This record gives sequence, structure tokens and C-alpha cells, in this order.
Amino acid sequence: MPELKHHDPVYVLDFGADENRFSPEWLESVNSALDTVTAGAAPAALVTIGGGKFYSNGLDLAWLTANGERAGEYVADVQELFARVLTLPVPTVAALNGHAFGAGAMLAMAHDFRVMREDRGYFCFPEADINIPFTPGMAALIQGKLTPSAAVASMTTGRRFGGPDARELGLVDAVAAESKLLEQADEVVRGLAGKDRGTLGAIKSTMYATAVTALRATA
Repeated sequence: MPELKHHDPVYVLDFGADENRFSPEWLESVNSALDTVTAGAAPAALVTIGGGKFYSNGLDLAWLTANGERAGEYVADVQELFARVLTLPVPTVAALNGHAFGAGAMLAMAHDFRVMREDRGYFCFPEADINIPFTPGMAALIQGKLTPSAAVASMTTGRRFGGPDARELGLVDAVAAESKLLEQADEVVRGLAGKDRGTLGAIKSTMYATAVTALRATA
């Protein structure tokens, strides 16, 4: 399960060493960690990272199959997490240690910045290949962060992008060696940790108003 560590002023939320799929318990744990990050008014920033081969494989399809009657509630909870991260009132960066697929890639996209391991792991929206269309909120989230050409290249092809290709397309902002990944992610946001939370949250809410409205339409 996710574990939150504090390296003042940067919080590091380690999702864990498995596939980090979005089970209800996982979502609850992440939201609890975000409560801690956003409590108070002291300078703060957030880095999220996984362990092993995965950053996150996204939706917990096994749980969803077994609990189909709760599908609407589940999708609303996932989209609310995206909206929350998108507008979090502290600087955020996803350190992509491994594969970020589907909703896991969308969660990374909801961060302000993304740093990806340069030699292993894929960034992928596989929806076109697994016959699961994007919800309006998910599409709006991705399109709110990418150029139109990058959105087409990533959303309609199911292509798996390694670090250098993901950077070239604009899916991530930088790549780093595995040994330097967390350090580089920390450097991205450490100097931004003192931004006024009210102002930063308001700016993000305005920037991404269309995506947030679409994400919360089913919440």
C-alpha cells in the first residue's frame, strides 16, 4: 500500500512495489496521504513514485469485474482523484520508475510535471487496443495537458512510449537514470514549495476548469 514520507519541504508518496492498481483501498490510502500533504500552510511539494517495474497499471479490473454494480461509484472515485491531483494547491511531480498504463498514465498526467526513467518502462494509453473508450473527463484531462498532435499520437494508437520518445512527444518533461530519478523529481519541485497555496490552487482550478468539470460530472 502507498506510504508517505516527508523530506521537508517535499513529501514523497511511494505507491508501492506491485502494479499499484486503483483498488478502493488504494484510492483511500492515496487520498489520506493527500490530506496530510495539503494540511496546514507550511511550504510543501509532492513527488509520487512506484517501486519495481510499475508506476501504476491503473484501474483494478479484477475488482471492477467482481463488483460491476459499483462501477459508476468506482469510476467517479477514480476521476475525483484525478481532479484532486490536477488542482492540488502544492507543486506536484510524478517520478515514473516503470510502466504507467491507462489510468496510471492519466494519474501521472494530472501532476504538474513528469520525470521518467530513461531506460525501462512504458507510458501508454492502451484504450484503443483494449476497446475501452475514454470517458469525457479522462479525455479532457489528457487533452488539457498535451498538444493536439500529441493527444492523437498517444490516445488513438495504443502506442507504448519509452522515456526518450515520451519526452520528445511531450508526455513527460524529462528523463533520468533510475539511480537519479527521485533526486531529479525532487529538484523539479523543491524550489517551488513556498508558493502560496490559495493562489496556486486557484490558478490550477482556472487552467484546468474544463477537465475538472468533466471529471466531476459523474462524481
